[in-house]
Amino acid sequence: MTDKQAEQDTASTSAVPLARRHLTQKHHYVLKNAPNLTPSENKRAKPVAIDNQPASLAVEAAVAIVINGIHYAVLMASPNQLEYLALGFLYSEGLIEQSRDLLDWEVTHLSDDAKLTAFNQDAVGVDDADNSTDHSSFAHLLDYDTYLVELVLSQRCHQRIQAQKRQLAGRTGCGMCGITGLSQALPDLSDYADNSPQLTAKPRLEHLLNIRAQIDATQHTHQLTGAVHAAATLYKDKLYLFEDVGRHNALDKLIGWQLRQKAEVDCVVMTSRLSIELVQKAVRMQLPWLVGMSAPTSTAVRVAERYGLGLAGFLRDDRVTYYTDAINKN
Repeated sequence: MTDKQAEQDTASTSAVPLARRHLTQKHHYVLKNAPNLTPSENKRAKPVAIDNQPASLAVEAAVAIVINGIHYAVLMASPNQLEYLALGFLYSEGLIEQSRDLLDWEVTHLSDDAKLTAFNQDAVGVDDADNSTDHSSFAHLLDYDTYLVELVLSQRCHQRIQAQKRQLAGRTGCGMCGITGLSQALPDLSDYADNSPQLTAKPRLEHLLNIRAQIDATQHTHQLTGAVHAAATLYKDKLYLFEDVGRHNALDKLIGWQLRQKAEVDCVVMTSRLSIELVQKAVRMQLPWLVGMSAPTSTAVRVAERYGLGLAGFLRDDRVTYYTDAINKN
């Protein structure tokens, strides 16, 4: 794929709505001792006020990943930067090793009944010419935002897909849903760790708080909706931020960007807790430091220590907490 095609794909996916307005009804108590109430009114039980007002809600789309004609996964994700999401997802799944393993891609918005029916017939192996197929069985899918991402990988990677093939029904809250084997959920990442660069000194608090401040100012979809995560890094003194309703999707988008740009990243800040699937992705991308705004899990810390990943959490206000053995490095 050419750079021009990549720019066109980026523009097309960035134009999709990431938030929509919905009318809501807010019920709340009127505070006591409000200046517009008399003393006697303030002594009474707090009345309930009702406000009808619009609110912005994050768009959560179904993103179907088809690799070399194989229906591989369905992710629930924010429908932007899908080319980066797909590239990072492939890398995190161990299906590709570098950006050039992805030969081509096409993103299609399945926005009408005909497109959804054709896609679902193909997915379940139904002959399109079979007129007995009940097309109304797919009508409910029009309630959802659905995107098809068709990927073409090299023949070497195709063989890897066939050996590892699984159907995955991905959810926004989990990066491992649909995995049935322990070896898939808990892979041996020693090869990645052995080839990774030496762990750098822990990032300074001032540096991390600077990234945090820039994230707070830049995370526009979260400011609108309060419902999306972000993965961000400083590269050549510029913040690169990737938002998604799923924290693992946000990190995959950053990984996809890193692969495409061939960028060396020292530290990634997540707005979420640090769970095991984020640590696994960070180890695969040979990231020196992964920092969260919430806490890591105990398993995440143990695996990070095993594979030499620096891990920190609770980046907020004027503090950060370091969790791995790297705390002894200055």
